[in-house]
Amino acid sequence: MPAGQQAFSRLTKIMNPSQPNNPLHGVTLKAILEYLVAEYGWERLGERINIHCFTYEPSINSSLKFLRKTDWARAKVERLYLDSISYDKRKGKHKTSDGDEKNEMGSVWDRARRDE
Repeated sequence: MPAGQQAFSRLTKIMNPSQPNNPLHGVTLKAILEYLVAEYGWERLGERINIHCFTYEPSINSSLKFLRKTDWARAKVERLYLDSISYDKRKGKHKTSDGDEKNEMGSVWDRARRDE
């Protein structure tokens, strides 16, 4: 299973039904960041959200440290995550015969470009 699908699986397992109107409840910042990196890659993530820690020697740890201190950057990352999972639910993810989710159309970024 590719890393993006693993991250998505972990996210859906830990989401708590006690706050059904809060899609971020129970989802850690690390899980969000891992999902976005798997979905977009560091280069595309840096293009989408112009943050130095995404464009210059990016790493999960340095990005987490910055995002935890900087509310505006964290808000942008959370918004991109919500938009990405919303798009995947509407258009892109398909189940394979073994039950794993497979995206046959490319990343969210590629699909969004094609839809323009």
